[in-house]
Amino acid sequence: MSGTNPPSAGPGPDDEPDYRFTLANERTYLAWMRTAIGLLAAGVGVAYLSGFDVPGRTFLAAALVVLAMSTGGLAYRHWRITDRAIRAGDPLPRPPMIAVLSIAMTIVAGWALIGLLRS
Repeated sequence: MSGTNPPSAGPGPDDEPDYRFTLANERTYLAWMRTAIGLLAAGVGVAYLSGFDVPGRTFLAAALVVLAMSTGGLAYRHWRITDRAIRAGDPLPRPPMIAVLSIAMTIVAGWALIGLLRS
């Protein structure tokens, strides 16, 4: 029989996991870090670089920076937990970052929209 077997996420105790899982986990981590950098840049832009003159501009900028910090921290935590699960052959954890980021960005975007409509 020829063909390839699907990659196994459950290595033995002395084996390394399939490198594709490790690299996919790293790519996911880097994508979350790019998101954090974008949020940080948006916070700095709102605070210092834009003509965005609305009530609560400082709060909006601070919220974006805090969101960037939490995204970066949660990204590392998720990478570490997922790496352990891959190496142990356990089920992969679901990241809480998706819900946290979605809710926080909805609130921040709503705040920005209200500020834009008032100006």
